[in-house]
Amino acid sequence: MTPDNKRIVIESKSVPETEVKAGSGTSMQMLISPESAPNFAMRCFTIKPGGGMPNHTNEVEHEQYVIGGTAQIGIGDELFTVKKGDVVFIPAGVPHWYENSDDDDFSFLCLVPNKPDTITIVSEC
Repeated sequence: MTPDNKRIVIESKSVPETEVKAGSGTSMQMLISPESAPNFAMRCFTIKPGGGMPNHTNEVEHEQYVIGGTAQIGIGDELFTVKKGDVVFIPAGVPHWYENSDDDDFSFLCLVPNKPDTITIVSEC
């Protein structure tokens, strides 16, 4: 523990998963919350086979690292197939969506700045 009693190291499996209601077959773990770190939050998303997230925008940028599986991601007008080891950058305000049409779970780390964010659904998945 640090002097202010914040944990520096945690086991990711000890962090509960919550359902992402905007998506289908999608869950999220808040690994490092905005309250735990001064600049960035770290989340881990898992999308089950056949699941996805609808086309939406955020007011903050996203930095992502794929830790498992393969999925289609739409960013703006471009379509990408991403896989384990790929890095994704989504600028603030750019529409994006996810679809897992693979047989395995698709998982990625997502870091976002600790700034106010509004999620706006552009179209359903």
